[in-house]
Amino acid sequence: MAENESKNFIEEIVERDLADGKVDHVVTRFPPEPNGYLHLGHAKAICLNFGLAEEFGGKCNLRFDDTNPVKEDAEYIKAIKRDIEWLGFEWAAEVYGSDYFDFMYECAERLIEKGLAYVDDLTPEQMREYRGTLTEPGRESPYRGRTPGENMDLFRRMKAGEFEDGTKVLRAKIDMASPNLNLRDPAIYRIVKAPHHRTGEKWVIYPMYDFAHPLEDAYEGVTHSVCTMEFEDHRPLYDWFVENCECKNVPHQYEFARLNLTHTVMSKRYLKKLVDDGVVSGWDDPRMPTLSGVRRRGYTPAAIRDFCDRIGVAKAVSEVDVRLLEYCVREDLNANAPRVMGVLRPLKLTIENYPEGKTEMLTAEDMPGGETVHEVPFSRHLYIEQDDFLEVKPNNKYFRLYVGGEVRLKNAYIIKCERVVKDGDGNITEVICTYDKTTKSGGENSGRKVKGTLHWVERDTAVRAQVRLFDYLFTELEDGTCAANPGSLTVLHDAVIEPHIKNAGKGDRFQFMRQGYFCIDTEDTTENRLVFNQIVSLKDSFAKTMNK
Repeated sequence: MAENESKNFIEEIVERDLADGKVDHVVTRFPPEPNGYLHLGHAKAICLNFGLAEEFGGKCNLRFDDTNPVKEDAEYIKAIKRDIEWLGFEWAAEVYGSDYFDFMYECAERLIEKGLAYVDDLTPEQMREYRGTLTEPGRESPYRGRTPGENMDLFRRMKAGEFEDGTKVLRAKIDMASPNLNLRDPAIYRIVKAPHHRTGEKWVIYPMYDFAHPLEDAYEGVTHSVCTMEFEDHRPLYDWFVENCECKNVPHQYEFARLNLTHTVMSKRYLKKLVDDGVVSGWDDPRMPTLSGVRRRGYTPAAIRDFCDRIGVAKAVSEVDVRLLEYCVREDLNANAPRVMGVLRPLKLTIENYPEGKTEMLTAEDMPGGETVHEVPFSRHLYIEQDDFLEVKPNNKYFRLYVGGEVRLKNAYIIKCERVVKDGDGNITEVICTYDKTTKSGGENSGRKVKGTLHWVERDTAVRAQVRLFDYLFTELEDGTCAANPGSLTVLHDAVIEPHIKNAGKGDRFQFMRQGYFCIDTEDTTENRLVFNQIVSLKDSFAKTMNK
């Protein structure tokens, strides 16, 4: 961080804690539950937790919150690690909530011995009824008065597997009249007779998140436990468990506003439903707001980190315009993506006064003003974009090609449209032009001016490709909610790209001149099939707001 750059409120807290001697080192953690793929909201938390450790010379652990065996899967663990590494971060230790199951069980027995936990036989429905409301206190369970001895016996029998799922839970004994509903005797252990991906069938009881999380932080020596604002009301419970379980290390929880993006839903449950229902091709569908999805689409880790830095860290909940993310991606690609010519919807163009059978190699820059170049073949037969031609000029602001009009072909010559060829239905199938051989780009007479410049691809050397164009996966409804957008994907099967693209590999990014930024798909591209994903458009009006 630059010296004159202001710090966010969490950085200020950490800096003050170090200066005051409250802590002598910084330990953070990123604790995802392995029940789905990470999304852009997680990127903010990743950048914050790992960034704090980097900034203050501390360490950040990757901790998998695997305390619910029913929803977790090793596939998600692999995906999470891949995403964090892709963003450019390294964890100090890879740990799991299940690493601490014995420790948590000991803490639960300690609470029972102290008379601060009891086994409850109420059904989930009854527990909700007894809990009360925001304006009415809760009622004590009829089983709350069990003695520590009775509770210890029942809890150990729960652990031994004597009782069925849902028949008993262990609850903390706090205050059923507390104005904070989280302190109204929360459940801390439940029976789940399901195999765990790491511990197998050793356990049939599992800790609840609110109980496990503070104990995991304390066990690891976490100094600053950073989470999103929905856990602010849980902080008193967090502190209660740390104190009453007599943890040697005392972590502290700090909350920040989660990332909300326009045109985007970031709920693992909802995203999983899209995958399960076949609305998208998978968690890594390029339209998905998952990190694997945006990676496959062609977003860069540098752009995402830049975006997270720009939106900052605050307590106030707000919605960020998704176009800011696209702006960050575009800025990075503009500086780093090489230029090529690609025609997405080809229209045949023939230069009738160019020699038949002749092909010349023209020079094209890899980057504007760059030192490297590549060659582009040019001949009598080309392709241009359908959208770059109209038979009749519509107005004086139209600078593309029309019958009788002139344009420059990028890196080549000025051409003039003489006439068109149509099929039996009156559709234009070919544009017939002539060229001025004295106007070759870079030549002595290349300075003759025309207002329009078009990209193109030579017909015989063109590389065929499928191109996927994307709109937002979600569309906002009148009531403010989001639904899947049925028009989020357009597939073009007959795009043509200049032959220089043959040197590229999966995942490579390019600017298709005058079109936008595109990435070679890593999954569907094969030796005989080239597939491109649209990353972002070439320009966006949002840039104007950034430059004010």
